Amino acid sequence: MLLLAKAALGLGGSLVLVGAYTFREGVVRIDVDEYRDGGSHVHVWLPAAALPMAMHLVPKGDLKAVAERAREFVPVARAIVKELKKFPDAQLIEVVDGQQHVQIRTHQGKLQIDATEPGQTLHLLCPLSTLEDLTSQLQESGPGV
Repeated sequence: MLLLAKAALGLGGSLVLVGAYTFREGVVRIDVDEYRDGGSHVHVWLPAAALPMAMHLVPKGDLKAVAERAREFVPVARAIVKELKKFPDAQLIEVVDGQQHVQIRTHQGKLQIDATEPGQTLHLLCPLSTLEDLTSQLQESGPGV
């Protein structure tokens, strides 16, 4: 019985450590809601550390092709993300056109995009450190590397 309790404690402690490591960078949150009959309500929460890890599963040829197509934009995106990290709470863009509203800002070190229009809303929240990791991996996968 004591051996079983030790095994359970070890397994429980391991799960806590794995969870803490996985969620250390935060969560990527995507919420899409359609307010109509039969409308979709999609809410996805992913550990932010999972996205750069998942890029290691993409076949090298496909990743290189994407990096080739994005090679002009990746250095710009990396520079933008690096600069955004200096402003953890900043309003970047806000557009209001009638009943449509789009807001892009940084909030507590995360990029936050909110878009609403009649009958639909979209909310995206992604840690800037995750975006930095993704752009870094794309740049490293590009031509000449």
